[in-house]
Formats: sequence, C-alpha cells, structure tokens
Amino acid sequence: MAEIGRKTEEWGSRIGFILAAVGSTVGLGNFWRFPYLAGEYGGSAFIIIYILCVVFLCLPLLMAEYAMGRKSGMSAVEGAHSLARAESRSKYWGLVAWIGTVASFFILTFYAVISSWVLSYIPQAVSGAFEGIDAAGSRANFEATIENRPMVLVLLALFILAHIVVVARGVKSGLERVNLILMPLFFVMLLGMVGFALVEGDAAAAASFILKPDFSQTGLPTVLAAMGQAFFSVGVGLGLMMTYGAYLPRDTDIPNVSVTIALSNTLVALVAAFAVFPIVFAAGLSPAQGPELFFVTLPIAFGQMPGGEIIGGLFFTLALFAAFTSSISLMEVAVSWLEEKQGVTRAGAAVGIGFAVFLIGAGYVFSTEYIAFMEFVTGSLMLPLGGLLIAVFAGWALSREMLISELGDGRVMNVWRFMVRWIAPPAIAVILVFGSLSVASGNGWLPLPEWLADLVS
Repeated sequence: MAEIGRKTEEWGSRIGFILAAVGSTVGLGNFWRFPYLAGEYGGSAFIIIYILCVVFLCLPLLMAEYAMGRKSGMSAVEGAHSLARAESRSKYWGLVAWIGTVASFFILTFYAVISSWVLSYIPQAVSGAFEGIDAAGSRANFEATIENRPMVLVLLALFILAHIVVVARGVKSGLERVNLILMPLFFVMLLGMVGFALVEGDAAAAASFILKPDFSQTGLPTVLAAMGQAFFSVGVGLGLMMTYGAYLPRDTDIPNVSVTIALSNTLVALVAAFAVFPIVFAAGLSPAQGPELFFVTLPIAFGQMPGGEIIGGLFFTLALFAAFTSSISLMEVAVSWLEEKQGVTRAGAAVGIGFAVFLIGAGYVFSTEYIAFMEFVTGSLMLPLGGLLIAVFAGWALSREMLISELGDGRVMNVWRFMVRWIAPPAIAVILVFGSLSVASGNGWLPLPEWLADLVS
C-alpha cells in the first residue's frame, strides 16, 4: 500500500531522532513525577508495576504510534483521519489523536509553570539559600517562590519563548539540533549526580526502597498511578510519537528504535530514583512526601550535605534540561497540526501555541491548586484513554496489510498485533475504570455504593 502522505522534512540522522525521542520522553516525569509517585506508593512495588506497564502496554503502543505516523506522514490528527479514510473507516476515528493532542497541550500548560519553578530554584541552590534549612523553612521558601508571581510569570515567558524559537526552526535545525546538544550533557550530569548520591547518600536504604518490593499496601490506585506514569513518561497516548513518526526516514527500524527509546526512558527513571532517594534517606527524610518531595524535601537534603550548593544547582539544571527537551515535543504536536491543517507558517503556529500556553499557565500561577487536578485528569485519565483508543484503532480498525510496510510481516508483527489487540485494550480499560473509581471514591469526589467501594479499594 502506498504512503498516504509525507512530511517535507525528516530527521537528519538515526542518532538525532533517537536523542530527540528520548529527550521527549525523559522529562519532569522522570525527575519530579516518578520519584514522588514511587515514594507515595511504596517504592519498588510501584516501580515493578510501572515497568510492566511500559513493557506490555506502552511499548506496543509506541510501535503503533511510530508506524501510523510514518505511514501517514502527517500530523497526529490528520494522520489518524487519513488512515481511517484509507481503510474506509468512520471519520470519528480522528478522536484517537484529538484526545492525545488536547492532553499534550494541557500538560504543556502546567508543565511550563512547574519548569519555571525549577528554573527559579537553580540560582537559589547555587547561592546557598538551602544551607541549614529545615522542613518549615523549606516549605515557606517554596510557598514564597510560587507566590512571587511577577518573577514566575517572567520565567514562564522566557521558558515558553525558548520553545517558540526552537520549534519555529523546524525538525533538523530546531528539535534535533537542541537534543543533540542537551541530551549528551544531560546524561553526563546525571551519571555524575548518581555517583555523588551513592557515595555521599544512604545507598543501602535507597536500594532497599527501590529494589525490595512490598505489595501488601498495593491497590488499584497504585496500579492506576503506575500506568498513568508510564504513559506520561514514555509519551504514548499524546499524539506525540505519531507526530515524530511522521518525520521518520523509510530505513528506520521502528521495532528496534521503539525498544531503545522505551528502555532508555525506563533506565533514566530508575537512575533518577538513585539520584534522589540516597540523598533523601541520608538526610533522614521521608520519601512519601508527594509533589513536595522535589521542591521541599530535596532542598533540605541539599542544605545538609557538603557541596550542597553545587549538587543542588546541578540537580535542578538537570531537571530543567529534561523539562525543556520533553516540552518542546509537546508543543510540536499542536504546531504540526496547525501548520498542516490551517496553512499557517511554522513560526506563526509556534507563536500562537506559545501565547495560548502562557495565558493558561498564567492562570495556574495565580491558582496553583488547579495544577494537581489537571495533572490527574491528563496523566491518569486522558493519556490512558488515548492509549486505549490507539490500541483499538491500530489493532482492530487498521488492517494488517496497512502496517506491514512499517513493522514487517514476521514474528515482530505477529507479537505486536496480539499485544495491541488482546492485551493492551482490556488491561488499560480495567485499570482505567476501576482505578479511577478508586481514586475518585478515596478523594470524596464520587460517593459509591458500599459494595462497589469495597471492590475497588
């Protein structure tokens, strides 16, 4: 079957694409969200469930998104429409990509605000502001930081402006070039950070927390959180990988690079855990601090250790690099669609999306309580729902013949098609429905009958 359409621009090299794709998956999800969720949900039990979700759910979906993206050669939304038309399917299959595209936009809106907080913490750490700080002082410092709204708005504007400049330059000159520079620096700094944490921190306590599972306290909320984190971190269900897939050259082996990217992202998440938890345990602090782990607990630890100014500055710089490489990919999803569908220039699309992100982000700056709600809606609901629809679309709406040119006609295709048809959809659906009911009931958002509350608890 002939290609339906092709982007005029492609990735310049295989290593450039891999670094850009890894950069899109390695972000605050690894440094901010993964450690605090692991701490909140019991450490290694959460991590094991997370890894299982990556292997059995995210990897097949990652292959599906790359295959559909390269086959269509179009933005995620238009690509889903064109593939459905080619198979004489309903036009409403475009919802497969619309959910992910909307989710990627709203993730970017709060992601940019959190990144502006990260940016503000770099000079604080380097200047020694965390030295000798206690829990009350660290919490007060965080509250003072986020309540300094003029400063946060300026940093938010600068962060988004950097996105506009990069995305407006296109795939090779923008996305690929930035990742070719930032990702090697990121990996070098990450390894240095881990080495310091293992030497100066409590490596034994961290290893026990990360590697010894205790499933006694594990329930549906843990499974839902682990699945949501896997989708959030790997980037499936966002339309992001379909968008990146549209720029893939024909000679790229999709199954091979999918495994490489999923494995790299998982390794970075685990390595990041070994950069965070030895420091937390050495300072005698609890890992189960929720979102405060990143902005309240870690500064206390940095303030107690020798060389904490350097290590703290390095850590938040690492987090900023990770945030930037992943958030430019989130912007690319919407920019690609606007450029293709509406006929605007890439630069104009980048400016328009950037302005919209700033306006909504400014709302979060003045009402930070909505960030946690939007994080749950996008990360734990919209992404799994988008992934579920992608699995059904790729496995049932598209024919085997449609994707043979992308995935081959051998064992890989057979295994992938079985996983995307029979494993991913029911698993995602069950976890999504019962996990969401459990979370909603536990937070008092949705009163449930006693028998149902007992079932999902």
